[in-house]
Amino acid sequence: MAIPVTVAPKGMGLNDFVAMQDGFFAAEGLDVEFDMKTFRGTQGSWKDLKYFDRPQDRPFSEGRSVIQGACAWGSVCNASAGMGKFVADCYGVSPWGIFVRPDSKIKKPEDLKDIPIAVGMRAGSHFNVPYRLEKYLPLENIKPVNIGGFGARLTALLNGEVEAASLLPPQIDMAKQLGLRAVMEDTFHTIWWVPDDMSPDVLKRYLRALDRAEKALQADLPKYLPLWKQSVPPEFQNQTWDYSKFSRGERFVYEPIPKSEFDEIMQQVERWGLDQHLKERGFEKLIPSAA
Repeated sequence: MAIPVTVAPKGMGLNDFVAMQDGFFAAEGLDVEFDMKTFRGTQGSWKDLKYFDRPQDRPFSEGRSVIQGACAWGSVCNASAGMGKFVADCYGVSPWGIFVRPDSKIKKPEDLKDIPIAVGMRAGSHFNVPYRLEKYLPLENIKPVNIGGFGARLTALLNGEVEAASLLPPQIDMAKQLGLRAVMEDTFHTIWWVPDDMSPDVLKRYLRALDRAEKALQADLPKYLPLWKQSVPPEFQNQTWDYSKFSRGERFVYEPIPKSEFDEIMQQVERWGLDQHLKERGFEKLIPSAA
């Protein structure tokens, strides 16, 4: 009998969709249902929502058992704030960039001084901005503005609501096909985020399926690029996208994240003044029990 489990895809990688299409979840004895409401919610606007009220927070506030993934900073902070545990057994490596319109006067990172940059608060699009821009600008001149998920950020940039936006896959490839221009690009780590009572066995089965999907992607990436269609928000579905020119997005690495990365995350979040919701700060207390 397959074990039912609910997953809200991050959407910045293809592994969940590959594992579903190619039967890797089923092969691990899992009956996976995608929580598309949470997934689509994370792509929309959060500009009027406070922390704990965001779409990705609601499964915890509503008592629903959902496996999610987010940036390493966000997953650690969410767990520390009392929303589940972060998974230290693996991580993802995802592209990231700040984009502007083609006619923008912003040419280099230093030009972003005091320029509002669209982000989703306390998520990868947010944390990447100070983390990467501090090499070029003082923290007080870095101005993230909360817009929300990537569909909302891309729309805000296209509509001229903001001059710059922090983007992740696949909106990076969407932005390039729309003629938008990157001011800077880099990568960052993602990790998974689960309820307190997540079964260790179920979690291991899920991660093994993602690892199988990773191997499939490495073996034949062009076969799976059309699956990016599942990550495109509804408001962008009517446009014609050349998925064959999309990058692969997030890469899954089935190796533990180093404790030093956790320590750095805590230090950075405190220094940025984004530690108001942190409660538990012990590494061992913020990861799922192995029992």
